[in-house]
Amino acid sequence: MRGMGNMQGMMKKMQKMQKEMMEAQEALNAEQFEGVAGGGMVKVTVSGQREVVSVNLDESVVDPEDIEMLQDLIVIATNEALKKVEEKTNSTMGKFTQGLNLPF
Repeated sequence: MRGMGNMQGMMKKMQKMQKEMMEAQEALNAEQFEGVAGGGMVKVTVSGQREVVSVNLDESVVDPEDIEMLQDLIVIATNEALKKVEEKTNSTMGKFTQGLNLPF
């Protein structure tokens, strides 16, 4: 019956880790990340859930004759913000899976 005590202890640890992971994910989802392009003329903010929250454009970057440049700057800023979310997600959630040798 000694194995049952170990099993209960392991289950408690797993439940605690699951709770901590959920709390970390909730905190991450509540954060906002900003991507910037064009020397700060374009700013895109995304949530930790990878949803665009806002796009801010400096008036000087809005040129009806060069819409492609504006589109490119928005894409660059958005991708930068999403990269920040990914990096933070990996660093935050990665600590829960270190040493587990998961196959993915």
